[in-house]
Amino acid sequence: MTARFLRLPLVCLLTLGGFVSAQAQDAGQPRDEKTWRHATSLIKEPKYGPDFAHYDYVNVDAPKGGTLNQVAIGTFDSLNPFIIRGTVAAGLGSIVNARGGIGYDSLMEPSEEEPSTSYALIAEAMSYPDDYSSATFRLNPKARWHDGEPITAEDVVWSFETLKEINPQYNQYYHNVVKAEITGEREVTFTFDQKGNRELPNIMGDLVIVPKHWWTGTDKNGNTRDITQPTLEPPLSSGPYRIKSFIPGRSVVWERVPDYWGKDHPLRVGRYNFDEIRYEYFRDANASWEAFTKGGIYDFRAENRAQRWAQGYDFPAVQRGDVKKEEFETTSGEPMQAYVLNTRRDKFADRRVRRALTLAFDFESLNKNLFFGLYSRTNSYFEGTELEETGLPEGQELEYLEKVRDKVPPEVFTEEFKLPVYDSREAMRDHLREAVQLLREAGWEQRDGGLFNKETGERFTIQFLGNDPNDEKVFSPYANTLRRLGIETSIRIVDAAQYQALTDDFDYDVIAGVFGQSQSPGNEQREYWGSYAADQRGSRNAAGIKNEAVDQLVNDIVYAPDRQSLVAATRALDRVLLWNYYMVPQWNLPKIWLAYWNKFGIPEEQPSYMGVDVYSWWIDPEKEKKLRMGE
Repeated sequence: MTARFLRLPLVCLLTLGGFVSAQAQDAGQPRDEKTWRHATSLIKEPKYGPDFAHYDYVNVDAPKGGTLNQVAIGTFDSLNPFIIRGTVAAGLGSIVNARGGIGYDSLMEPSEEEPSTSYALIAEAMSYPDDYSSATFRLNPKARWHDGEPITAEDVVWSFETLKEINPQYNQYYHNVVKAEITGEREVTFTFDQKGNRELPNIMGDLVIVPKHWWTGTDKNGNTRDITQPTLEPPLSSGPYRIKSFIPGRSVVWERVPDYWGKDHPLRVGRYNFDEIRYEYFRDANASWEAFTKGGIYDFRAENRAQRWAQGYDFPAVQRGDVKKEEFETTSGEPMQAYVLNTRRDKFADRRVRRALTLAFDFESLNKNLFFGLYSRTNSYFEGTELEETGLPEGQELEYLEKVRDKVPPEVFTEEFKLPVYDSREAMRDHLREAVQLLREAGWEQRDGGLFNKETGERFTIQFLGNDPNDEKVFSPYANTLRRLGIETSIRIVDAAQYQALTDDFDYDVIAGVFGQSQSPGNEQREYWGSYAADQRGSRNAAGIKNEAVDQLVNDIVYAPDRQSLVAATRALDRVLLWNYYMVPQWNLPKIWLAYWNKFGIPEEQPSYMGVDVYSWWIDPEKEKKLRMGE
């Protein structure tokens, strides 16, 4: 099922250590005596040392060449991925991940193999003091823009200040970063407004760097460029690829940069092997599926429909062996995928109403009848990790919850959270009966075949908003059950651009959302659930959550002094979010379904954490030739 929020967690990174103390410095220690790190991790020591040459799983002799053909849905009208306005072209990332896609490099880069671990890229090393009050990055002298100009400390400072100002995600993500300054020829130091945020030094490494000299310069017509506005001028960048050509709304072609500064970097060896990556645009997911079955336009696809995975791959190319299906296991945990209830709307403001809507969702029948029993129910915002809540709260988790006891549902302390299970007719009747009672207690009554507010006489209606015709198959069974409660339901399917605009403005009743998490949550939780983000256009707080207890627990996560405290605070947050019923959890699959035309060379191993790294693949000339000849 397609969704507004992609499975692209912002990985948070850190290990203990840092500067000598201020007291020692005052006693005569040199002020530049820092502990420089090539890699950092919040969970355990990084796998690779400072002299590592490449990821273990890659083929260092992978040939370069060929074209990776992909598709995109909808249209695009901008090549600026750092603002909300406009629909950005494929390959450039989006406001959701704010990394700039395959065209840009960041100070550090999350590992493909390890949770919450990052390795230096534009920065050759980083350092921070023991109190986590700042972070300093030393730039790699080899780092260059595609025009050959060096990436400078001035670029880093300008990128931070500019992106924080124009990008709501950066504004929240770096809320506690008050200053960026050049502290050496190739050094930039970021200063924080508080101490003790273990994550903050490392998430500075997520900062994508953009070229100040280009964005403050003029275009071919002599006009000064403006990073706050959409543009169709291919931007100068620094990553493995650059835009070769494009047709607005129809296609975009990326070319591998042969003299890319990082081509021999350990994070790049054996990767980014395609000479070109070509995206063709299609109006919807059904059209893109047809393109895949024909070949030559769409080389591989990650399948997200159980019915299609079970029954749809029976076309001639599969039967000939020209198209392969593979399942890749992951160890990264599963996102919260859910029906998101927009609590900005009065009808969803009462927790009893939201609980009733949760009781009315029959996952078991949907999984059996539509998904061939392939999915598991999602029971946590941190599914499949040590961060998910279980049983009743105890120990340090209970301590965090006691601080907000008067602001959370009482069941948090007395009951295990369990979603309804529709395993019999009796269970169905019981769940719907309880839902009716909750709606009645919340001021809604059934009459004349509908559900009406006792005070205002307003009828309870719900419109499901989607951006893929296939969404209707998933919305409809749930909508039908809600009608049994007297709720008038409808389904609205719009194109990708309209969907983006509506969700940016929070103009919906219910959408399907996917909220990816790292195994070291931190500042990004503010944008997911924080009160401030609820009214910030384009933020990821899709449910409109404004809850003092949630804000407090997010703060506890951000300032957790150690891993044990982080786990406890996150479990407490998970529990409070679940008991407030802001979303109706759907389902998950702890593996990646991938189908591809048999033109690729693939390393024997793929990174277990991410499941698959397509950028470690390459075009096999012999396989591609056989496909062209129809053998």
